[in-house]
Amino acid sequence: MKTQHKQQLMNRQQRYSITRYSTMKYRTRRMLSFLLLAACFFPAGLYAQKDTTAKKKTTTIDITSSYKPVLRNAVKINFSASHLAADTTVPALTYTIPAQNLFYAYQPVPLRPLALEQDTNLNLGIRNYVKVGYGNFSTPYVDAGFSFGDGKKFLANVYANYISSKGKLLYQDYSRLHVKAAGSYFLPKNEVYASVDIRMHENFLYGYDTALYKYTRKDVRQQFQDFAVKAGIRNTITGEYGINYNPSLLVSNFTNVNKLVETSALLSVPVEKQFGEVFTFKVEGRADITAYSTKDVFPNVKLNNNVFSVAPALLFSTPRLSIHGGLVPTWNNGKFVWLPNVYAEAQIADNVFAFQAGWIGRITKNTYRNLSAINPYLKTVTAQLNTKEVEYYGGIKATLGKHFNFNAKAGLVTYTNLPFFINDTATDGKAFVISNETGVRNLRVHGDVSYIQQDKFSVTAGLTFNGYTGMKRNAKAWNTIPMEFTSALRWWAFKQVLLKADFYAFGGGHYLDKGNVSRVFAPGSDFSAGIEFRISRMFAAWLDVNNIFNTKYQRWHNYEVYGLNLLGGVRVSF
Repeated sequence: MKTQHKQQLMNRQQRYSITRYSTMKYRTRRMLSFLLLAACFFPAGLYAQKDTTAKKKTTTIDITSSYKPVLRNAVKINFSASHLAADTTVPALTYTIPAQNLFYAYQPVPLRPLALEQDTNLNLGIRNYVKVGYGNFSTPYVDAGFSFGDGKKFLANVYANYISSKGKLLYQDYSRLHVKAAGSYFLPKNEVYASVDIRMHENFLYGYDTALYKYTRKDVRQQFQDFAVKAGIRNTITGEYGINYNPSLLVSNFTNVNKLVETSALLSVPVEKQFGEVFTFKVEGRADITAYSTKDVFPNVKLNNNVFSVAPALLFSTPRLSIHGGLVPTWNNGKFVWLPNVYAEAQIADNVFAFQAGWIGRITKNTYRNLSAINPYLKTVTAQLNTKEVEYYGGIKATLGKHFNFNAKAGLVTYTNLPFFINDTATDGKAFVISNETGVRNLRVHGDVSYIQQDKFSVTAGLTFNGYTGMKRNAKAWNTIPMEFTSALRWWAFKQVLLKADFYAFGGGHYLDKGNVSRVFAPGSDFSAGIEFRISRMFAAWLDVNNIFNTKYQRWHNYEVYGLNLLGGVRVSF
């Protein structure tokens, strides 16, 4: 303990020495920048978040040589092994799923090329709130979040969300329940974290000809339960050896109404060490183990789906150039493959433009849990073949002025065992089965633009094209989307009034109809808008109007979405 206090005093003295050598103009500029960042990203009253951020800000001042104020305007693409693993853009672009009815429009539009990691493992923005509402289609809605702890030694979040609805069509009903509790305990140099996540989802297989088939509610019921526990530890301060680590273990249990059981365990051990100013060595070991079995479904199936990998890489990084080189030896159910992990970025024009290119690969596990999250009308599967993806890509990213951002990327992706969803035409066609394509290529082009003025106004738009060719087992890339457009607007028109608008559109893909006939489903579009009025610091009223033009499009063949729906209520923050 005395050694820790001594080290803290030495660090504090170093920071004070740096400050004394700074000019008054530089200190003033830094203070104004800090206040602006605090005003943009941390709402008033979230004291735990402020305290935690302040602590981390004091710590990072030590790295004066690698963190320059000019980086605020730099184009940061930051392709790293951990970011690529956490990126959800690739599967989302393969199977873009608009929600069956409500709320998809008001989620953050995933226009960034890579998923961003939080500074901590918790959402420090939650303090305490309760949001309730009700809408047509008999739709109750409850959303609540509570936060405990001071953010210095301990912090815990509890989150709960429930929504259900009854459509106009027979059995066009659904319900969703999500409860999550997460906590972190902060040691002098480490954060120990854990979470418990519970999800329940119920929907019905209503996509059939009701004049030909008569089913009871029990016959077409789909119900999923998902229970997951995660724990890990990560360093918050880099030690004297320059090593950073974040090992974690995730255990989940997924079941359905037919007593299907799928148990998974994911062990991830990422470690990195910096050598000098420009070189960093990274390595991540992963063990992803799944056991799957069915009981009340014929035929009874028991299988294992295991993927093991080790990902060493060397990163060369300067303010203008970053090169990441690595290979990922992977064992996919006992079959050994080498996966590339090479990419680079180069910044030019005073950190306004950046060019990027890469050659990367990954194994996507096709568990029943993952597949049913994409298509909730899926039949139980009798086999699990994971997808191997290898992508060559290039692109540019630009930051123009203080508010405008642009991103463009083109890539050629080769898939092995890519799952396509097709209607079970041998029966009534209401459920979907998997047709694995042994080889397919996808020429994918994506671009997005955004204009963001702090927290007052933001508008984003993104366009994606997918071109699937080279199929061997399937005539078409069934139920994939060739074109997708997303856009979102957020505007504090007045001090207490927030206006929201979202638009989504997609081009029609191919589906397989009875008699093995290829057909094209119609394009779809969905426009939604909303308003939130802050009555006081504690109370707010809100109204969401979804699918304003009442378009009855089908993302999955035979499954018409809800039309115009409204949902409104109040929110209490404390």
